[in-house]
Amino acid sequence: MKRTQKEIEDSARVIGRRSMIVGGLFIGTSAVLAGRMRYLQVERAEDFRLLAEDNRISIRVLPPERGLIFDRTGVLLAGNEPIYRITFVREDADDVDIVLERLSQIVTLDVQALERTRAEIFAVRPWVPVTIADRLSWEEMSSVAVNAPALPGVNPEVGLSRAYPMGADFAHVVGYVRNVPENYRESTGDSDPVLSIPDFQVGLLNVEEGLEETLRGSAGTKRVEVNANGRVMRELDRDPAVAGGDLQLTVDAGLQNYVEARLADESAGVVVIDCESGETQALASAPSYDPSIFTRPLSSVIYNGLLTDPYRPLSNKASQGLYPPGSTYKMIVALAALEGGFITPEDTVRCSGSIEVGNRRFHCWRRGGHGRMNLLESLSQSCDVFYYELAQTVGIENISAMALRLGCGVRHELPLSSVAQGLVPTMEWKRQRYDEDWVVGDTLNASIGQGFVLSSPLQLAVMTARIASGRALVPSLVLSVDGVRAQRDEAPDLGLNPENLALIRQGMWRVINNSRGTAYRSRVMGEDFTIAGKTGTSQVRNITAAERATGVIRNADLPWERRDHALFVGFAPFDNPRYAVSVIVEHGGGGSAVAAPIARDILLRAQVGDVPPSELYPVSQRRGIEEMHRNLPILETPPVPSGREPRRA
Repeated sequence: MKRTQKEIEDSARVIGRRSMIVGGLFIGTSAVLAGRMRYLQVERAEDFRLLAEDNRISIRVLPPERGLIFDRTGVLLAGNEPIYRITFVREDADDVDIVLERLSQIVTLDVQALERTRAEIFAVRPWVPVTIADRLSWEEMSSVAVNAPALPGVNPEVGLSRAYPMGADFAHVVGYVRNVPENYRESTGDSDPVLSIPDFQVGLLNVEEGLEETLRGSAGTKRVEVNANGRVMRELDRDPAVAGGDLQLTVDAGLQNYVEARLADESAGVVVIDCESGETQALASAPSYDPSIFTRPLSSVIYNGLLTDPYRPLSNKASQGLYPPGSTYKMIVALAALEGGFITPEDTVRCSGSIEVGNRRFHCWRRGGHGRMNLLESLSQSCDVFYYELAQTVGIENISAMALRLGCGVRHELPLSSVAQGLVPTMEWKRQRYDEDWVVGDTLNASIGQGFVLSSPLQLAVMTARIASGRALVPSLVLSVDGVRAQRDEAPDLGLNPENLALIRQGMWRVINNSRGTAYRSRVMGEDFTIAGKTGTSQVRNITAAERATGVIRNADLPWERRDHALFVGFAPFDNPRYAVSVIVEHGGGGSAVAAPIARDILLRAQVGDVPPSELYPVSQRRGIEEMHRNLPILETPPVPSGREPRRA
């Protein structure tokens, strides 16, 4: 049917309107899309670029080099040495088993360890390196490098590991490092990113632990490009790590080596303190152990051997061990009596061998008694009855106050893992601890360093240094950090009567230099090196009345663990005190026979600066002293400075 002109015109108008609508919609949509594209590509371009960078850039943490530790003369005590290791990357090898078999023919590999390593190789991603062998010799490393073409995937590498050149001598001072323990972050609150680095090591004992923050340094970073699977494609840039601070300690490596050698075959603790500065020049605990065994995987056999050793080599007896101080405590009682006006130097007490208080008898170490004693004689001959009588007048509160004043019962702040506080008992302490009243017998026991009283070798060395100097010296262990000397306040005066201190020192002089002194055999034949001191013997068992009636069993006839502890404290030279020492030999027997000779040798070594010459000993002892020194396991040549000074900040 033929359309009319009007129908044609109406159809054209409809089509035109629809074309305009569609065209408008198209133009509008295009404009919106163009605007959105401009927004994304121009205005948000930087944001999306950064997002893209984050997706392909990974930041890796770089471990810092651990700070070094030196002695006071520059001898290296803890350093970092290069070690050789072999790593394996699975994706670079055609056949893992064949490569491992070839490698085992070149380097000796533990079969069980190799099986664990193989399992680890297949447990990680193909491009992740796995350590196969650690601490290889240079010869082994060279052999691997020469055979590299036949060992695809095997990579010889050089790393750093902690080294302790002085071995066991400084284990109880320096400590050791070890791989970060599983609960380290939670227990310490340390969130340093460097702790996440595989095989990263931290200090876990003594100075290595106590000054971990200083020694660790600061981690560096490197930016690497990775693909979608996380594999590193290339390194973009790096911010190097900052090495840890170098420490210089107050200890003297030569003196420490001599002390450890002199304590060979003993279970003992020794501390030597400078009477002028309070610097700790030796802090030894015997037996010791090589700290380097903890820087690598430790066998259960070795560790269990250390744990079960009755001499407790892992224990730091010098700062952590607590013992009844025995008669070394008598100087405290004497000073408390003099300062309180309870006694004069001329007052005497008659010792018949025992004293009865209430229904209990307290005995002197000399069964027949000492006769009439004044203060000087009571110190030189260590009369127990004199101090039983004196303590009843002075009272435990005054005695304990003097003990605290002289550094006992105080936890001295040193960067060691364990520094014991000791125990200076009071009436209130017993009431709180045992819900019991203090009795006179407690005071008598305390007066001779028994009963509740407990002290460490460190505390007894501080006590001796304070008596020798008259000042409230505080022990220290750090001399400098990165070459900057540690700041210390001048030790204040103790506030004690100088005449009373001089009297105590004179009594200590008589202990060694008077023919009736308990340590006369340990005297020195040289006025410039004269020693003053006090012996001590502390019981670890009760002696029954029946045993006293039949005769007290000799220490030599008792099992080792039931023998008395042997103690000695002293200072030298007498006229101008420079060094103070304390010696405790666990179950060593008598202080005069065992601890005093050790202390004499150590004080002479400190003063002479080398193995003491036999001329400084009594003539009758010289041949034996020479033989002893020939057999001591001391270094053939004294430790020498490393030639490197601590880094300066």
